[in-house]
Amino acid sequence: MLTLRDLPKYEALLALARQYPALNITAVETCLMFLRTATDVYGVLDTHFADYDLSMGKFMVLMLLKCSEEGMTPSECADRAGVTRGTITGLLDGLERDGLLRRLPHPEDRRCTIVQLTEGGWALLDRMLPQHFHVIADLLCQLDESEQKVLFKLLTKLRAGAQALQTETPVSSGHKA
Repeated sequence: MLTLRDLPKYEALLALARQYPALNITAVETCLMFLRTATDVYGVLDTHFADYDLSMGKFMVLMLLKCSEEGMTPSECADRAGVTRGTITGLLDGLERDGLLRRLPHPEDRRCTIVQLTEGGWALLDRMLPQHFHVIADLLCQLDESEQKVLFKLLTKLRAGAQALQTETPVSSGHKA
């Protein structure tokens, strides 16, 4: 069984390319290495966040609120985090249960609330962010600053390609012609 931990050998991709002429071996190898690396990075971050009883999603919400002095509505949180309203509700509920945020009545619209960090939320971020930034630096320590900038540019291009594919109208078979 092939897993993401087992990157296929060049010869295996070459055999697939004979069967599927559209297969770009370099693109497949690069994509698989990117996915494998992303899995490793997520693993490191998941372990780091677990030390603070957080998930990546909860951390993202805390950071969004840290950067918003007046707080945000739940829908603003969802939009800025790039998640659904249902997902943000679950994240906010958990953070509120943990005493890290509070929901307050919106000052101008009685139909919605404003979400803000509590003192406990501020204290947690103050305690964890130095270690968090150390973990990030350690993740990228194999690259010098110029390589990090090149990687950033390349990832920006990769993201643009992914976004373009997400907005394409699929053909009837579900595959591109």
